[in-house]
Parts: sequence; structure tokens; C-alpha cells
Amino acid sequence: MPKRKLIITQNLEQKQINTIEQIVPSWEIITGKEPSNWQEHLNDAEIIVGWKKEIASSLDSCPCLRWIQSWSAGVNSLPLERLESRNILVTSANGVHAYPISETIFAMMLGFTRKINTYVKNQLEKKWDHSGLKHEIHGKTIGILGVGAIGKETARIAKAFRMNVLGVRHSGKPEEFVDKMYTPWQLNEILPLCDYVVVTLPLTKETHHLFGREQFSRMKPSAFIINIGRGAVIDESEMVLALSEGKIAGAGLDVFEEEPLGGDSPLWDMDNVLITPHTAGSTEYYTKRVIEDIFMPNLKMYLKGESPAINLVDYRKGY
Repeated sequence: MPKRKLIITQNLEQKQINTIEQIVPSWEIITGKEPSNWQEHLNDAEIIVGWKKEIASSLDSCPCLRWIQSWSAGVNSLPLERLESRNILVTSANGVHAYPISETIFAMMLGFTRKINTYVKNQLEKKWDHSGLKHEIHGKTIGILGVGAIGKETARIAKAFRMNVLGVRHSGKPEEFVDKMYTPWQLNEILPLCDYVVVTLPLTKETHHLFGREQFSRMKPSAFIINIGRGAVIDESEMVLALSEGKIAGAGLDVFEEEPLGGDSPLWDMDNVLITPHTAGSTEYYTKRVIEDIFMPNLKMYLKGESPAINLVDYRKGY
């Protein structure tokens, strides 16, 4: 009888592989980033950790596949309809990014408010200039669109700055460190109140271009928008217009409608824009958190005949 097979499309430390082997001692485990390590094993893999584009073309010839553990929090790049039709379980890496991404959010907020971006440019020009520095984030209002793991950690840190925290989540359910919670249908109500708007939303049919011309028109001219969720949640062309016309003060962007961001994008040359190349979630602890905090506990449940409980994707919601 052939061994059940587990593919991990990432490089793991040997101690992590050893621990997984102890959980599934009779399984064959294939690891490694290079497709040549695992591609020939796709057709009889039961579990795949780490979705790769090469898997999509082979999906129909993977009759044994029962569960995919995504390496990212977002699963919009996976063929969800095809996976649902096959009753394949999908779990995400949601929660892995809470610390590094919340740090990036505040790096951008502080970078704008304390004009660090301006001073870095001045340093390159050996220019000693005050540059009109005057604002601070203490006591200001932050609106967090999407109060999941990242949103919760962002709210917690915001309270250290004594900020007023407004949240938007689908359920409208209250959350610790959030002063007032709203639903997505109330989005336009909170925008005039916010000094900072932080987008942490996944990309779904409901969130695509959720933020457009009307939303930018409701923001304060002094407000900043930070997007570390998914690029297409914001209508990028409308954001460029809002930035160029001074309808908002600036934008901190880690995600874009098309990635990599094209060299012809006007965002590159805007002084009121901070750009990072979809790296807000990068951290030295990424692999450890996905494997040890999410995958291993889920694997133990799966072996008992239960559905993985941590970050199980709801196909109806798309996340």
C-alpha cells in the first residue's frame, strides 16, 4: 500500500521536518521551494502546504488532494471555485502577519506624520530644512477597515498612542481596543472622522473597489490612507486622482492592483506616497508561525478525521 503523501513547497529547518515526521510517521514528506522537488509528486499528494502557480495546471490530475495550507493570508490567488467543487479544504496563514504588518502600518503613519519620508530625501540632498513638521498621531482617530488579526493588533498599538479607534468588520461585533465598530455599509459614515484610514481587508467580490471616488471625497484633506490588505480593494486610478488633487494628504501602500507596480505608475513620483513592494508581512518568524502555530495543530486535527479548525477558509465568504 503506497504511503500517504505530504508536499511542503517551502524550505524548512530540519527540526521542523522532524516534528512533522513524528506527527505523520508513516507518511512520505516532500519539502523544498524548487518545483523540481515536488512537481512529480502532485498527482498522489493528499496535503499540500504552500500554493504555487504550477499546482493550478496540475490540479485536475491530483485525485488524492484533500487539503491545501496556503502560505499567505489571502487566498484570492487560489482557484477557489475549482477547489470547492472538489471539496478540498483550504486553510490560510491568517494571523502570521499581525506583528510585522502592524509595525509597517505604524512605520508609514509615523513616517508621514513626523515627515521621515521628507527628511530622508533632504538627507540625500544634504539639505537642512524644518519642512513644516508639526503633526503627531497621539489623540488622533484611526479607522481600521477589517478587524481581523492584523486589525486587532493595530488597534491595540493605537491605544498606546491614545488614539480614538474606529473599526469596520462584516459582523459589526465589538472588539477590545476598538472604541466603536461599524459594518461595511456604514463605511462612508466613519471616513470624515478619520485622520488615518487603514485597509487590512482581503480581496473578495464584495471588497473589490470598495474604496473609490466617493470614499476619497469623504475623507479629510489632512487624512492619510494605508493599504496593506489587497491592492484592488482600492480603485487605484481614483486614489491617484485624490492624491494629485489634494483630496487626501498621502498614501502608504504595500499592495497594488497589479504587482509588481509598473514603472509608468504616477505613484512612484508622488511626494505624498510611501511604497513598499508587498513586504509588510515579511518577518524572520514567518515559516515558524505558519508551520508550528497553524499547520501542525491543524494536521493533528486532520489525522483525527476532523476539519482543520485554524483559519479554515469559508468558500461563501472567499476567505
